[in-house]
Amino acid sequence: MKKIVNISLIFILVVLSACTDLDLTPQNDLTPDVFFTEDDAYERFLTRIYAGLAVTGQQGPAGNADIKSLDEGFSQYLRQYWQLQELPTDEAIIAWNDDGLPDLSNHTWSSSNQFVRAIYYRIFFQVSLANEFLRESTDDKLDSRGVSEEVKAEMPAFRAEARFLRALSYWHGIDLFGNIPFYTEEQAIGGSAPRQAGREEVFNFLISELQEIEADMVAPGANRYGRADRAAVWMLQAKLFLNGEVYTGKPYFTECIAACNKVISSGAYSLQETYQHLFLADNHLSPEVIFSINFDGNSTQTFGGTTYLVHAAIGGNMDAANYGVNNGWGGLRTTSALVDLFPDETGGIDERAIFYTEGQTKAIESVGEFTNGYAVPKYQNVTSEGAPGSDLTFADTDYPVFRLADAYLMYAEAVLRGGQGGDAATAVGYVNQLRQRAYNGSTGNISADGLTLDFILDERARELYWEGHRRQDLVRYNLFTENGVWPWKGGTQEGKPTAAFRNLYPIPANDLLANPNLEQNPGY
Repeated sequence: MKKIVNISLIFILVVLSACTDLDLTPQNDLTPDVFFTEDDAYERFLTRIYAGLAVTGQQGPAGNADIKSLDEGFSQYLRQYWQLQELPTDEAIIAWNDDGLPDLSNHTWSSSNQFVRAIYYRIFFQVSLANEFLRESTDDKLDSRGVSEEVKAEMPAFRAEARFLRALSYWHGIDLFGNIPFYTEEQAIGGSAPRQAGREEVFNFLISELQEIEADMVAPGANRYGRADRAAVWMLQAKLFLNGEVYTGKPYFTECIAACNKVISSGAYSLQETYQHLFLADNHLSPEVIFSINFDGNSTQTFGGTTYLVHAAIGGNMDAANYGVNNGWGGLRTTSALVDLFPDETGGIDERAIFYTEGQTKAIESVGEFTNGYAVPKYQNVTSEGAPGSDLTFADTDYPVFRLADAYLMYAEAVLRGGQGGDAATAVGYVNQLRQRAYNGSTGNISADGLTLDFILDERARELYWEGHRRQDLVRYNLFTENGVWPWKGGTQEGKPTAAFRNLYPIPANDLLANPNLEQNPGY
C-alpha cells in the first residue's frame, strides 16, 4: 500500500459541478459487471478509496482529475483539510495571496471560497466512492459474478474498511460544516438529491457504524501498512466522543476514555523514540502511527499532501536540499503564539520545537513576507538516516492521521472533563511519557497539580501542531472565534476576536444552488 494502485473507475461518478448532485450519467460504457469480472477488482477498488485521500485524479500530479471544476493541486483532500484546520489558527499562516487563501487566516471566508469548496467536494467524492463499493460488494452481487471463495472470505473486512473510510469523511464533514448532505449505498445513483442531515444525526450514525464494523476490521497492527485496522476505528471513535459535546450538546467523555483504553491496551503501538522521525520519508517504519495517508515520490505524485507541507515550509535562507527537495515554495510559517508555548525556540530543551529561525523574525509584520514568522520544517523528505526521498519534488513522507500520542492526550483531557473509567494518575503518566521523549529525560515531567485543561490544550499544540487538530481543539475549548486572539487573526497584526458563526464553514454556494434540500449555516 506504500505504492497505491492506480485504476480507472470510470463508472463511478465524475464530479463536474456540485458534488452532491447525484443525477449524473456515466462517462462511458464500462459498467460494474464488466469491471468486476476479475477477483482483484474489489481490492483495487478499495485501494482507490484510500487513494482518494492522497491523489487528485487518475494521472498525477495533474491531468484526468477526479473533480473537473477544481484546480488539482489546490483541491487535494489532505491539503485542504489541513489548511482549514490550521490556517485559521495560531499554528500556521501562509504568505501567498491566492484568491480566498488570506481569508482563512483573516476569518473572512465566504460560501464562494475555493478552498472551502475544494474540501467539501472531496469529502463527498469519498463518500460516493465508498457507497459505490458497498453497492457492488453485496453477497448477491458476489454470487451473481461467480467471485471466488477466497475473495468472498475477505469481503467482510473490505466492506468494513470502506465503511471506516466513509465514516472518516463524514466526520470531517460534520466537524467542518455541521449539517451536511447525507446519503448511503441505499440511495441509488441518479435518484433525488440527498437530504441534509443534522450534525447529531450523522454523529449517531457514525457511532453506530463504527460499532458495527469493529469486529470485521483486522486486529490492531495486523493490516497492511496504510490500511485501517481496529485501532483506527477506536481512534475515530475517540475523536468523535472527545468532540461529541460540540457536535450534539451532550458529553461523551466516558466513551472517549473507553475508546482510548482499547487503543492503548492493545499493545500494537508504541511511542516513536525520536519525535522528528514521525515526519520523515521513512515514517512508515514508526511503531506509533496507527493510520496514515500514504505518499510515494514515484507512485503518488500530487502537489498536495506532504509534498505541499514539505515544500511550502521552505524559503528564506533555508537550503531545500537539507530537507530532501529541490526547492522551497516560501509559504507556510507559524505565529509567535505557537513558539511561545515552548521553553525555547531551538529545540534544545523540548525537541518538538522544530523551528527555523535564521533570517526569520519571530513577529510577523507582513504576512506576505516569508521571512516574517519562524519557518516550520516539521515534515521533511529525508529518511531518519539522512538520505533524500525517492523523488526531489514529490515527498515519500506519509501523513500520520492517528498516532498513539493523541490517544494519550485524549485520555488525559477526557479524565479532566469528568469522564469515568480513567484516573488522573494514569493520565499524568501518559502525558509524562510524551514529555520524557520531548525533553530526553524526566526533567519535563509534570505533577498531578500541573495537569489542567489549559495545560492539555497547550500540550496538544506542542505535540500535535501542524497535524490538523488545532482548529478542532480551539472550537472544543471555545477559543476559536469570540474568546481567542493571536497574531493576524481577524486580519490585524495584533489579532482580534471573530464572530461565533465561524466555528463552522459555509456550505458552498454552488451546492446550495444544485441541491434545494440544503440550508446554509447561520451567518453566511
